[in-house]
Amino acid sequence: MDNKISFKDLNLIPPLERALTKEGYTIPTPIQSKSIPGLLLGRDLIGIAQTGTGKTAAFILPILQRMTEKYPREIKTLVLTPTRELAAQIGESFSTYGQFLKFKHTVIFGGVKQGRQVQALSKGVDIVVATPGRLLDLMNQRKLTLKNIEFFVLDEADRMLDMGFIHDIKKIISKLPHKRQSLFFSATMSPQVNTLAKSLLKDPTHVEVAPQATTVESVKQHIFFVDQDSKAKLLLKLLEHEHLTSVLVFTRTKHRANKVAIFLSKNGISSDAIHGNKTQNARTKAIKDFKTGRTKVLVATDIAARGIDIENISHVINFELPNEPESYVHRIGRTARAGSDGTAFSFCAAEERNYLSDIERLIKQKLDVMDHTFHSESAKNAVGTAAKPPPRKSFSRGFKSRKSKPASRHSFSRKSKFRSRHKHRSKR
Repeated sequence: MDNKISFKDLNLIPPLERALTKEGYTIPTPIQSKSIPGLLLGRDLIGIAQTGTGKTAAFILPILQRMTEKYPREIKTLVLTPTRELAAQIGESFSTYGQFLKFKHTVIFGGVKQGRQVQALSKGVDIVVATPGRLLDLMNQRKLTLKNIEFFVLDEADRMLDMGFIHDIKKIISKLPHKRQSLFFSATMSPQVNTLAKSLLKDPTHVEVAPQATTVESVKQHIFFVDQDSKAKLLLKLLEHEHLTSVLVFTRTKHRANKVAIFLSKNGISSDAIHGNKTQNARTKAIKDFKTGRTKVLVATDIAARGIDIENISHVINFELPNEPESYVHRIGRTARAGSDGTAFSFCAAEERNYLSDIERLIKQKLDVMDHTFHSESAKNAVGTAAKPPPRKSFSRGFKSRKSKPASRHSFSRKSKFRSRHKHRSKR
């Protein structure tokens, strides 16, 4: 039913319809078609949806419509989000959908000097998109007040809690007016997230666009059993194949992300890393280069990647499996955006075998095992203590630069059609 609805059926005002038409949007995503009608009526909302489902437009469009030409220049809308990158992208979306309206917005986050943000606030804005830490800093400095907020959005609530923002969130909520419209979005619904939602919302509409913690159906998922020392060589071999055009690689640590990116660059593959230790300017540049195709590979940690919303990622590669199975779902959801297909490759060393079992238990399916040059039977069959992470080791293992060599015709293959698809790839 949802796919037959157009934006024209949602009773949006002409300036919003004009913006959607200009951007080429005609059919709302499921979360948009399910959320917008109730939000236009002023209902609170709890939405269970991952990034990439269209949830940003699902809350921006009705908020812009309900605010239209009605208020003086004071902060009426607050969107709270966990990462700088996501805050910046939501700010861009307000610019896009509100391009034919007169509202002003600003984005507030840490990692940069506060001067420009304070200046924007002093000139007057209608909408603030913020991360919790910097918002509280400016509130404590009396640079802004939340007393006039009428629309409050808490985005990616589960990640907020994972990152330890619960106390900051409660402080911010305590400063909001009781009479307001509240919107709450989360990819998963843990007991702690559910408790926070109940404390925030009044008689909310409940929208869930996919079962909790399920993987995107259009993502093809494959597992490579490989020894830890051979992961870098396997990654390089995979990246020699031309169909891996835009690749997001995940690691568990910042240090490993740097190591992988440096290793790839030394071997002639354009790559960059993003994580919490990078400056905001460096992170912004890395994402921009990845979006435009200047960089083929972006290596990221889970928290840093949370703010990435890029439509054309062809492959996600889990260089290291996450220790939380829910993070696997978030990771592979970065590909197969907007109904397109995507592929997720995961590397599993012996010490990660238990992580893989947890993932397969959560998603209720076995990952497709790939046959490849560096296959490790010991990794595949690890049990007991061998299947658990050992004490911390040096991160330099396996990262030896090598000169480019012709790609083997059988460098990696599936036992079926995957092998034949790449069997006749020409040598470099």
